Formats: sequence, C-alpha cells, structure tokens
Amino acid sequence: MNFTRWSARLPGTQRRAAARDDRSPVPAARAEYAQAQTAATLPDGTPPAPPGTAPAQAVPGPALDDLSAREILGRLPVAVALLHGPDHRVAYVNDAYEAAFGPRPCGAPAAEALPELAELSVLPLLDQVLRSGTARTVKSRRTAGGSSYTVTCTPVAAWETNAKEEDAKGESKEKGEGGVLVYAADVTDHAEAAERLRTSERRHRETAVTLQRSLLPQELEQPDDLRIAATYQPGGTDAAVGGDWYDVITLGAGRTALVIGDVMGRGVRAAAVMGQLRTAVRAYARLDLPPHEVIQLLDGLASEIDATQIATCVYAVHDPNEGLLVYASAGHLPILVRDEDGTVQRAAEPTGPPLGTGGWVHTSGTIALPPGSTAVLYTDGLVERRSEDIDEGVASLARALSGAKGSPQVVCDRLIRSLGVTAEHDDDVAVLVVQHPARTGASAELFHNAALDLLGGIEATPRARAFATGVLTSWRFPVELRDLGVLAASELVANSLQHGTPPMRLGLRRTDRRLIIEVTDGDDHLPRRRQAEPADEAGRGIEIIASIATSWGSRRTPGGGKAVWCEFALPR
Repeated sequence: MNFTRWSARLPGTQRRAAARDDRSPVPAARAEYAQAQTAATLPDGTPPAPPGTAPAQAVPGPALDDLSAREILGRLPVAVALLHGPDHRVAYVNDAYEAAFGPRPCGAPAAEALPELAELSVLPLLDQVLRSGTARTVKSRRTAGGSSYTVTCTPVAAWETNAKEEDAKGESKEKGEGGVLVYAADVTDHAEAAERLRTSERRHRETAVTLQRSLLPQELEQPDDLRIAATYQPGGTDAAVGGDWYDVITLGAGRTALVIGDVMGRGVRAAAVMGQLRTAVRAYARLDLPPHEVIQLLDGLASEIDATQIATCVYAVHDPNEGLLVYASAGHLPILVRDEDGTVQRAAEPTGPPLGTGGWVHTSGTIALPPGSTAVLYTDGLVERRSEDIDEGVASLARALSGAKGSPQVVCDRLIRSLGVTAEHDDDVAVLVVQHPARTGASAELFHNAALDLLGGIEATPRARAFATGVLTSWRFPVELRDLGVLAASELVANSLQHGTPPMRLGLRRTDRRLIIEVTDGDDHLPRRRQAEPADEAGRGIEIIASIATSWGSRRTPGGGKAVWCEFALPR
C-alpha cells in the first residue's frame, strides 16, 4: 500500500525533505543570510529565520516514516477496516469506521461482525480480492441507514504472527496470512445530488414526452376505404424526446391525407415546433390542395417558426377511385408499398430538400396502392443505425415488410421488432401503416362505383337525374336517402352546366358508411357558398347542397378543372 499519497491529508505530519545537490539555491541563500545576520534583526531583537527553514516558533509533527500503519490508518478521516485470513476476520477498525457504523469486535469474521459490508455488497468481493491480489471498488452503495458509500477493497501483505522464517541473509522475517483493507468513503452528499439531477432530468423528459404525445393524434381517423395503425416510441430513458409526428386526415369524397414528419433536434423545443407544423398541415389539408402545394406552404412556414429547426415531411393523398397515392416529400425517407403477392415497391422521386430551407419548387409523384396492398410511412429512427448506411436500413425494412401480414397494428409491431427497436433505442420512432383491403363477398357488396359522362346541353340534367335514380335504387337505399341523392346530383350537374366547361362527369360512390356524389368539369373556378338575395336567379344550388348533405366541398383537379362533391351519412 502507498501510504505516502495520504500523508498530505494527515494533520501534524510532514514529509522528509528530499536530498538536495550542491546546485540547490538554498545553501547560497543561507550564506547570504549569515553575512547579513548581524545587521538585520527582528523587532524583538532576535535574528530572522534563515531562508528555507520553518519559523522558530513552529514545532514540526512526526515525519511520515516515523508513524506506524496503525497510526496512519487511525488518522484517516474515512472508515477503514483491516481484515485477515480466508475468513476475513476483523484485525482492526479505525475511529472513523466506529463513528460511522458503531464499535466492532476484533477477531470475528466480517460476515458476522460487519453487517454493513453485506448491505454495501462488499462481502462477495473480499474473496476475489484476496485470491486475485487485485483491488475492487463498488460505487455509491446505500446502507439501511440511508448513507451512501464508495468502498474500495485492497489486498495487503502479511503482518506479524507467531510463525517466522529466515530470509536469504539469515535474518528473522515475520510471516502471516494476507488480508484485505476496506476503505469506505462517505459519498452521501454526492449521491443525493446525483439523484436530484436524475429526478430533474426525468421530470424534464416526462414533460417533453407528455407534450409530444398530446400533440399527436389521440385517436386515428379511420377512412372508409383504408385500415390504418400507427406507433410512436420515444427514445430511451437517456435520450431526450424528439419531434416525430404522424397524422391521418379525411378530405371528403372518400379521399384521405397521410402525413409523417420529423423535426430535427430534441427536447421540448423540437416537440413544440412539431406541434405547430402538424396544426399547419391539418389547416392546409382542409384547402384540399395537391401534395406539392401543401409541402410548399409548409416550407415557408417552417422557416418562419424557427429558421434553426429543420424538419422532413411526407404528405400523401389516397383516392379510392384511382387506386393511387399522390405524394410530395421534403427530405423524408421513401414510402414503401407491399403488394398482395409480397413484392415491395419504393416510392421514387420527387424528393425535395427538408422544410425550412426555401428556394425549392416541390413536385408531386404517384405510387400505386391497389386493393390488397400495404403502405408504410416511417421516420429515420426506424432504419438509421450508426454502424450502417441508411439505405441498408431501408432495405432491411423492405425485407421485413415483404413478410409482414395481418392487421395494420400487427404489421406495425412486427416491423418494430424486426428492425430491433427496443425501449432503450436511442432515437424516436414513428411508423404509420396503411392497408387498402381487398374486399370479397358480402363486404364487397357495400362498396360500389358508378359514373356517367355528360356532354352538356339541356338534356344533361334529366340524364343525370335518371342515372342517379337507377343507380341508387339498385343499391337498395331507403326512399328518403335516394330522393336526396337524386336532388343533390341534379343540383351539382346544373351548377356545372351553368358555371363550368366540358368535359363533365357525374360519379356516384357508396361505402359501408356513406354515399358520395361528385361532379367534375373543365373549369377551375371553385364555387363558394353565399346567401342569395330574393331577386337573384342564381346562387341557390350550393346553398341547397349544403342544407341537405352531411358535408360538401370542392377542389382543383390535377389536369385542370375542378371537382365538386357532397356526402350523405348512411343509416347504421
């Protein structure tokens, strides 16, 4: 044991001065002092002390080499116990040990005499230290009394016993059993401070997670034509919460918007920016704009919210009449679609830069989502690993998706497990699984489509009325609902004839929950609801539609023109 490293802390001791050679400046200083000694005296008439020596009134304590090991251990301010033999019998405890744990008898095994060592998980280490000759340490262990200690167990050599042997010079040499010196430092203050810090960090993270979850959808909307599930998992307990989010927005006329995004950074700030972007997406979605226009608006908003925060996002719209996902991406990972036969397709370009960068004109792309297929939207926490390229992670996700079957929630859980995401994962993960089920039998009877092309002219409205009557009758709707549907189709066609341009088309669609009527034409002027004056000859068509239908709306179509639609909720 190296006792000298403790000597500076022992009161009343000093180290012996190291030998100095002739080059030392101290002798020269003393010579100068001797020459001037007669001319310089202290006020009381005594000569000053030579340089390099202690004042005359200071009485030095014993030197370190003059102290025994027992005296050194007794002066240490930390608890020390000396154990010997294979039974670890108590040979010595210092005053600090007895002050901390009470008097302890010598000669008894540590397992009986020192119960605090069991509380501190030290007893199992004693055999290891004695056998290996290597010190062991346990940090910040708490006793039943509430104090915390860091304990170091150090092997020590043999000490005086009755048995003796002779060394090589023939001199008598003491011989005995080895032992272990237990050195217990009280770290209660440090442990309590660390616990307060951990508690503060835990509360901060819980606040951020609560904020994050409150900003996510509490319950996903379930469209008529799709089955959807989502999973959000914050990073491990040592990681701050991030800004991942997802959303599902029903747009009307059977169309559904799907959103997933990721705000770079962590903590409450990232979660707050995420909440603002999600709210903005829902507001822009109500305008029923094409995906690339929504992303373009978000790009400008993101830079206004916080120019230092960068976010990625995918906004996609599913139209059941076309069987397509129309999407736009701002720096986000590609959508994956699994066909019914297990083939996985990856959405290709266009992908623009992340939100908030500005100066980029976003465009929309399409990927097929036919009946029986499954689409997956996800954040980088699912596929990004420090040890591999992110493309390898996306490829691993595609392989996992190709064999994932079952409900959307089952697929979510399988993807999370397949990609090795656990509770200790160091990044947030958001996954949105969308299934377009293939319906057969009785389920297929609840979903129908019918359409009629209108050439214009005075015969268009009667043809539309007759077509709607025949279709709604064949779908076995109640008489009242059928009459309302025919009236709505007649008003929409009449409005298109008056304000639109060819080509015109009337579409009827039923699902298990609603009847949808939609009319398209070649003019891109969107109608608006207004209060018609008594003398006005026009302006009452949309007012009638809004009065009789559950909901209505309009949008511009990609090829130019517009679509005006209304919905009726079916009786359950």
